[in-house]
Amino acid sequence: MTDKASVMNKIAEELENLTESPLYDYRMENDYHPVVGEGNPDADILFVGEAPGEKEAESGRPFVGASGRVLNELLETIDLDRKHVYITNVVKDRPPDNRDPYVDEIELYAPFLRRQIELIQPRVIATLGRFAMEFMLDYFDVPHHGQKISELHGQPIGVQTDYGEVTLVPLYHPAVALYSRNRRGTLEEDFQVLQRYL
Repeated sequence: MTDKASVMNKIAEELENLTESPLYDYRMENDYHPVVGEGNPDADILFVGEAPGEKEAESGRPFVGASGRVLNELLETIDLDRKHVYITNVVKDRPPDNRDPYVDEIELYAPFLRRQIELIQPRVIATLGRFAMEFMLDYFDVPHHGQKISELHGQPIGVQTDYGEVTLVPLYHPAVALYSRNRRGTLEEDFQVLQRYL
């Protein structure tokens, strides 16, 4: 087992036993799993969503429902296989009724994402949806903080990390493509931006 895989397993174990999480009891009552993430720990591109939905919490895997199907199709448009990227969320447990995560939940789960970023050291972090975008803009303390996703989607933003410069690319959440054909086209165009980093 590689060092990265063993560290990721340790993160998974900590999340499994995160009894102080306000979402822990809800997880146990519903026989859900924490969703650590999935993919290549040496990936150049890291996708970050908001929080797991029901299908994700049931399976313990990110983006496996209808949104996941759209994400897979979008990856195919740039000849990228899902197993070559890493996919995770800001919050690793499902909030009830798919509500937005609360501030205390974000604060509790954020260090796990921080550790994943430091471990994977991606060249590109693609955020999926407004919530993940706002979190990463705040996390990297960039001047774009406070701008809307409608203004920033598909625009590469250079950010500084401990291991060097990284490109942040805000994207609409794949779920928007399920409700709007126009947004599907926008997402496909925005995914072309990722192709230059392959």
